[in-house]
Amino acid sequence: MLINIQGAKCIGIDAVPVTIEVDIASGIGIHLVGLADVAVKESLLRTITALQSMGFRIPGRKIVINLAPADVHKKGSGYDVPISLGIIAASGQAEMPHLGEYLIMGELGLDGSVRDVPGSIPFVELAEKIGLKGCILPLNSALEAVDLGRGNIFGIETLGDALRILRNDKECNDLLVENRMRNHKEKIPRDKSLGNIMDFSEIIGQESAKRGIEIAAAGGHNVLLIGAPGSGKSSLAKAMSAILPPMTFEESIQTSKIYSVALKHTSNTGLIKQRPFRSPHNSISVPALIGGGTENPTPGEISLAHNGILFIDEFCEAPKRLLEALRSPMEDKRVVISRIKSKVEYPADFTLIAAANPCPCGYYGEGDRCTCTPARRDAYFSKLSGPILDRIDIQLWMHPVDARRLVQREKGESSSAIAQRVARAREIQKMRFDGEGIFCNAAMSNRMLDKYCQLSPECNQLLEKLIARMGLSARACSRIVKLARTIADLEGVADILPEHITEAAGYRFLDRKNTQR
Repeated sequence: MLINIQGAKCIGIDAVPVTIEVDIASGIGIHLVGLADVAVKESLLRTITALQSMGFRIPGRKIVINLAPADVHKKGSGYDVPISLGIIAASGQAEMPHLGEYLIMGELGLDGSVRDVPGSIPFVELAEKIGLKGCILPLNSALEAVDLGRGNIFGIETLGDALRILRNDKECNDLLVENRMRNHKEKIPRDKSLGNIMDFSEIIGQESAKRGIEIAAAGGHNVLLIGAPGSGKSSLAKAMSAILPPMTFEESIQTSKIYSVALKHTSNTGLIKQRPFRSPHNSISVPALIGGGTENPTPGEISLAHNGILFIDEFCEAPKRLLEALRSPMEDKRVVISRIKSKVEYPADFTLIAAANPCPCGYYGEGDRCTCTPARRDAYFSKLSGPILDRIDIQLWMHPVDARRLVQREKGESSSAIAQRVARAREIQKMRFDGEGIFCNAAMSNRMLDKYCQLSPECNQLLEKLIARMGLSARACSRIVKLARTIADLEGVADILPEHITEAAGYRFLDRKNTQR
């Protein structure tokens, strides 16, 4: 008897259908075909043991399990549950009239329990796309997709739960994920990491740097913080998380899909609503940063930072190969990972916050404390190539705060007040780019630049003078215009004014000709 069960696999952040075909005929042995990896092949032993522990028998006949299409590589343990259900149905040990109506995935424990699998959000989207009634997924995986509101999503903890649904799904409302969420939410401790974010009012001084961070948050611009040790670079970068606006529903889906595929979902239930803040060490490998793997590359830190912040401290200490690997994703807002047999694309629209010392000893520009020679300083900053600096819109030099201000603890503006201005600017951009597929000024293409950033003759003349005096590239020029557009949005001004151009160009001091360090 031939049984077909609908499963799926993820390619990037999208899922494609995989049909699990189970046939029992005359003969002996269990055969798994369909270009499966080791984890899938091991599912046979897990499945047999789990079925026997639950009281099911393994037919003493030839069992053929095919994962179609046969030319697509299958990876992971998520096919355990559909394979076990296929064996039960093909051997006639249980009636499951709804077996073909749901997309089913899950890893099986030896006692019949069901464990989480990656990719639940793409699976739910695929089930709706191909016209299925819904999905049957492990409970924690199903909870990730509860906010999508697409079809019937059942969260199961054992194989017996799946059998209940497939026998009579109308009597299994208690297994629907929206009903299970109420009880499950109380069992999971809340993530308290967000409570550790420093408020802007707690950062003493550094008003010009705070202004630059506010502009970066309002438009999604990349930032380079240069300053002596203890000047507040790391604190300011982390504090930026508190002034970013909440993600839109579309942004939340994109980010949650990446974390779902990587099996790193950080939210207790539903979609991720807090913008991610990723802070890898500067010794991270290129595959870990960009993404990598063999047959099915997994997302790296730049994709996990999608719609959020990627903070790299001691930027100039990172290997040059690592810094150069950021160039293409910073420009294209995506990363394409190519292998011999596969090519995967992940979104990577992140805001880079890079922090660096001004020299190897860290004290250049702070009186006579620097012990570095000019040659050492030039060699230190030589890792930051022209193409990398072109892609960093805001360059800030942070000096240590005056001792008097530190002692008196003069507090500045709070994060909540700054966040309100950022939110208003982002709302302007949301309305501006409605239907364009982007959410902030930094992501504008050249076509959008011509459409949304038209300059007056006075602004054009000023920009020409700045380009000639600073020796800017075409990319740096366009990024100055984008930054000026953000500054205008923060002020609520419809047109870009000369003072906006001047301020935007002032944040590119490392691009100037004959810069002395």
